Amino acid sequence: MRSVENPPPPTVRDYAYYREALAGVQLPAAFIDLDALIANLQRLGNRAGGLPVRLVTKSIRSVEMLRTIMAAGPFMQGLLCYCAAEAAWLAGLGFDDIVVAYPTVDERSLVKVACQLRRGRSITLMVDNPAQVQAINEIAMTEGVVMPLAIDLDMSSVFPGLYFGVHRSPINDVASALGLAANIASRQSVVLRGLMGYEGQIAGLMDAVPGQAIRNGIIRFLKRRSIVEVNKRREQVVQALQKAGHTLQFVNGGGTGSFESTRLDPSVTELAAGSGLYAPTLFDHYQAFELMPAAGFALPVTRTQAPGVMVCSGGGYIASGPAGKDRLPRPWLPSGCRLIDNEAAGEVQTPLLHTLAHALNIGEPVLFRHAKAGELCERFDELLVISSGRVVNRVPTYRGEGKNFF
Repeated sequence: MRSVENPPPPTVRDYAYYREALAGVQLPAAFIDLDALIANLQRLGNRAGGLPVRLVTKSIRSVEMLRTIMAAGPFMQGLLCYCAAEAAWLAGLGFDDIVVAYPTVDERSLVKVACQLRRGRSITLMVDNPAQVQAINEIAMTEGVVMPLAIDLDMSSVFPGLYFGVHRSPINDVASALGLAANIASRQSVVLRGLMGYEGQIAGLMDAVPGQAIRNGIIRFLKRRSIVEVNKRREQVVQALQKAGHTLQFVNGGGTGSFESTRLDPSVTELAAGSGLYAPTLFDHYQAFELMPAAGFALPVTRTQAPGVMVCSGGGYIASGPAGKDRLPRPWLPSGCRLIDNEAAGEVQTPLLHTLAHALNIGEPVLFRHAKAGELCERFDELLVISSGRVVNRVPTYRGEGKNFF
């Protein structure tokens, strides 16, 4: 496995490069540019400033790619899963040091977690409500295990007339965190192990979008104000928990877009990232860093309907979140192609306007990038791994292994 400390020399990623690499491949197909991914991994390590980085599995959604990333990045430490059933499945495949980022009280999933705990695996569940703690404690008692828990701390900022952040946890200050920690400590079959404070409004919001100078300036201003407040909040909560006698094995913070500010909080012991490896379009325009596109999909041209128009097969892979053009897949290579507004990316076909000298031949690929990272894997059974201009491996996605957690 190539080491992240010795990335490959940069290669020009033009249309001809990928067309040659994908020659003979059945389309549509999803692919990972391994050389670009390793370069992105190195950049994450440099930006982490010495802190370990927990790998966010929902942004990867391929067991073999998880293994590749963990092996290639010595600073990568543990997994941050999006589902308890996913965490139990990955633990059964040999992964360890797993934190589940979102709360669950689903009995079947928690029983699977208990099974892995009995086998010696480390899985920590997220909570932000006493009702969750009670439900988990009851199942843990029945299963004869002690389930580790982490508190999800709200990291949103409330400005006059503006809620700047994401709606996650009701635990938003020292008092509420201490109350939940005391509730955990009062129960027999759960134990507090950590805290997570994810500042989504910093990590997941672009602030250098071309042609949006005014908006960029506003976003940067709000981010600067928010960073000071939420870092202080997280640090104060951690200090209060420790003073009250609670031992925290980890304090997790940040995401791909916030390493520079999250690591300023001295209470944070680890960062988290995943999207920064595949580099989807929603991470194209940040002031603090730049990534190499490392994941995409290829659609075949099936029609040349009129001059300046090509039609591809499939392509309606729309990202979650607020509906808008930024959630659409983006034609990438060859350059000079764009979606048609009143059709966009369709379920069975995607028409494109183009400014090429000649339309591509029927059957030739058009390359697209998804707006988000791991969601692309929900559309394909496998990822083609490209390195040095050729497909060097085919690895299954979660879907290809028959797993669909949401």
